[in-house]
Amino acid sequence: MTGTNPAATGEQRRSKYARTPTEYAVHLLIQGGHREEVRFQTIQEFQKWYSGELVPKASSDDFITVPIKNVQGEYMVLRPSSVLGIRVEPVFSSSVERY
Repeated sequence: MTGTNPAATGEQRRSKYARTPTEYAVHLLIQGGHREEVRFQTIQEFQKWYSGELVPKASSDDFITVPIKNVQGEYMVLRPSSVLGIRVEPVFSSSVERY
């Protein structure tokens, strides 16, 4: 067997059928057992909000705004100090909707 193993050289092979997420569902795990889901169109939008709003005020008890772009006329605020965990889930659209 000749040739090198792509994993050994750090190269990754990308499938020609690789999917791209249509949006990202961000699950906020909040103190007291509450859970909220917020959706972002791109991972960069989430990272911008996370690093620009949430992290700088992580220990603060002041309210910050959580962007809810999918629902008109609705908004959410929370105290950054009450966020215990965050799960980011890529959402893929397909020809079969599961809602």
